[in-house]
Amino acid sequence: MEMNRPRVLLAGTPVSFLAAYHKPLCEEFEIVGTSADGRALMATAIQLQPSVIVVDLAVAPLTEISTRLELKKLIPRTKFLVITQKEDLDVALEALREWASGVLLRRTARKELLYALRKLMADKVYVPASIVQDPKDIQNPSSPTQHHKALTRRQREVLQLLAEGRTMRDIADILRLSTSTVAFHKYKIKKAFELRSNVELLRLAIRENLTSPE
Repeated sequence: MEMNRPRVLLAGTPVSFLAAYHKPLCEEFEIVGTSADGRALMATAIQLQPSVIVVDLAVAPLTEISTRLELKKLIPRTKFLVITQKEDLDVALEALREWASGVLLRRTARKELLYALRKLMADKVYVPASIVQDPKDIQNPSSPTQHHKALTRRQREVLQLLAEGRTMRDIADILRLSTSTVAFHKYKIKKAFELRSNVELLRLAIRENLTSPE
């Protein structure tokens, strides 16, 4: 009797993204569905209850942090393997801390996908060596206070540009990021430092010597 294979849902856009990963998985995993429509993903995932969702982080509405956490709460047994572009790396690493079990870079995802899924099904975290040497450092930061209170290099760049009065679109163009990634960094800065307004963001930028008070 054939053993039940782990069930995988593929979520991404365009359709070529889904097709690229479908064939390599079929012998070892059961592909229970694909979702190129990000807005239908939540309903599909809840209905199918897959073992793993392989998801492009650019898929809306998963660009919204609250949506990711809500989906994880609704299907807590499902693991999430995030595929991201290089420039969205900070967002992917934060996803590991909050809701995902693994991350792949898009340029190497096809080569590493099968191995990554095996790791997840063994209840392990998967992160390419090109990102971080020890995945434990991501899930269990050795210094929680530092993680919450120290700005990352990217956060400093975003904060400085915000303090200069740049718009989200301006910052995205300057740093070659998506606007959702810029919004994510702003959200994380405000959350970490308990800021409630743009004025408080400006004060933080001054304290961090990213702009002058004049």
